Amino acid sequence: MCQNPLMSYLVLARKYRPRNFTEMVGQQHVVQALTNALTTQRLHHAYLFTGTRGVGKTTVSRILAKSLNCVGADGQGGITATPCGVCHACQDIDSGRFVDYTELDAASNRGVDEVQSLLEQAVYKPVQGRFKVFMIDEVHMLTNTAFNAMLKTLEEPPEYLKFVLATTDPQKVPVTVLSRCLQFNLRPMAPETVLEHLTHVLQLENVPAEPQALRLLARAARGSMRDALSLTDQAIAFAGSVEGGALQEGAVRQMLGSVDRSYAFRLIGALAQGDGRTVVETSEALRLNGMSAASTLEEMSAVLQRMAVLQAVPGMANAGADDDSEVAETARLAGLMPADETQLLYSMCLHGRAELGLAPDEYAALTMVLLRLLAFKPTSTSASASASASGTAPVAEKKTLNEPAARVAAPVAAPPPPVAAVPVPPPPPVRTAVVPPAPEPVAPPAVARSAPPPPWDVLPDAPLVAEPAPASGARFYESKVPAAHEQPAQAATNIVAIPVRVQSEPGERLQPRPDAHASARAIAHDVVATEEGDIWHAAVQQLAADGTISALVRELALQSQLVARDGSHWMLRVERESLNQPVARERLRVALESVGHASQITVEVGVVSDSPARRNAVAAAERQQAAEDIVRNDPFVQSMVRDFGARIVPGSIQPVQDASSI
Repeated sequence: MCQNPLMSYLVLARKYRPRNFTEMVGQQHVVQALTNALTTQRLHHAYLFTGTRGVGKTTVSRILAKSLNCVGADGQGGITATPCGVCHACQDIDSGRFVDYTELDAASNRGVDEVQSLLEQAVYKPVQGRFKVFMIDEVHMLTNTAFNAMLKTLEEPPEYLKFVLATTDPQKVPVTVLSRCLQFNLRPMAPETVLEHLTHVLQLENVPAEPQALRLLARAARGSMRDALSLTDQAIAFAGSVEGGALQEGAVRQMLGSVDRSYAFRLIGALAQGDGRTVVETSEALRLNGMSAASTLEEMSAVLQRMAVLQAVPGMANAGADDDSEVAETARLAGLMPADETQLLYSMCLHGRAELGLAPDEYAALTMVLLRLLAFKPTSTSASASASASGTAPVAEKKTLNEPAARVAAPVAAPPPPVAAVPVPPPPPVRTAVVPPAPEPVAPPAVARSAPPPPWDVLPDAPLVAEPAPASGARFYESKVPAAHEQPAQAATNIVAIPVRVQSEPGERLQPRPDAHASARAIAHDVVATEEGDIWHAAVQQLAADGTISALVRELALQSQLVARDGSHWMLRVERESLNQPVARERLRVALESVGHASQITVEVGVVSDSPARRNAVAAAERQQAAEDIVRNDPFVQSMVRDFGARIVPGSIQPVQDASSI
């Protein structure tokens, strides 16, 4: 019997699909749990496997089915974690013809009828195997009715029935189903894990490959082993020869459309040296070669991430030096660019990828992203680079946090002279009960005029008075007031000059601010209410409340004025040309037509005197004025202002929005 030449080749993803748990790659946490459950016979009736595409959900399901129904090579085996792979149950499950193993694709069989048809088979015992296994792939695609139909059977199935569910989006699975299953999350695989498996597979296929080419395939797989094997098949076909044809880095990079990392090195080196000319020329070279701008930023992000690691941990500089020739260049750039600029450029590359789709030309957007670092480059760094290029020393150095400390330490190094005690003449002796008048204040001598700075401006290292503080307020008073039996000269030595803090003038924050709603009140004088304006304002408010319009379409409606109506044709006017976009006009027309206002609109550019935005501003100004009047006229507020000198902080009064205005 001759073999069909059309079926002579089996793709790598199917040829090297794991047949048992020992061949599983990158999912050790799931393999260990299932192996222990099978060994100890602690089997659940329903399993849920989640994870992204190509991580092994269907493969784990088939291996589990073989473990439950394997009878061994001699036909006497039982439930095992290591299926033999030679018995009729194992072979039939691998080939997809085992009668007691049913796979249902919920993406195309998502209705209640298909689920009920599957559940009708649950009442019958297994025909060949030990267990019936129902495997439902992409289970999140089932309808709510279908989920409800299987709840009872899923919760209490017959002892010979096992459910295996698989999905890429577990958030869409009802919690009533999740609570009835053991959930296992299959994680995306690391590029190193994918690289190791691809190397093993190509060795079995006798296909030589460069290590860098396999790294590109491993990164392009995004954690999916199936995608990695499919890309490897494509790379082998792209190389032109399956037998003896080597996978070259250049061919793989061309197939994937990825950018050569030498471009990333060149761009980062030019940015580190402040060479804008090289940056622009390299960007134009990428344009001429048709290389992806997004891939360029991805490669730069990968290089910058490694540079940041080398800058933070210099001991990691030799990591991977045996199999990665780019480590030396990465280490050179890490020493050339400061660490803060590395972090800044990394953040710009990440955010720049999102900006590529917003620009009319992605290469122009790429150039702007790259030149942005030169625009935000620290001045000291730029000056140092320019000085080193010219052979002169830089004039200014980068500021550090030590400068404020040096400025503060200056007055501490030279403290002012201590305050001299002012002698006070002794009081006259008391002869009667009449208190004598207080003596005239004695003018301080010249030494006292050079008083030290206030205590709040002096550091604790320079105390004003060397006398220790008393333990309590009463003792402090007693120490400063001489007793009746003390000599006047002794009492004079206890007098200490205490500086008095004077209240400063109010700062800028407490100064009266201009009215924040003055502009809104000015708009009120420019609004000329019209009948068309009333109709248009009501229509826009209705569309905004219903959520029919948003973003640019909502702004177009708010800033426009209805100037004329001719049946279902409305004429609008805006002041800014940027709002008059074809997409925004069409969405606004559809929204108006949906509520029965207009089926055709025309937008012109001109002076607007009555728009919903202006009316809303006038209403807001009126509400603000009313709120301020209520607070100012409040008796309690007026008493606080009158008796205690209180004042209302400008901008602190905000009107309360009612439910209709939200």
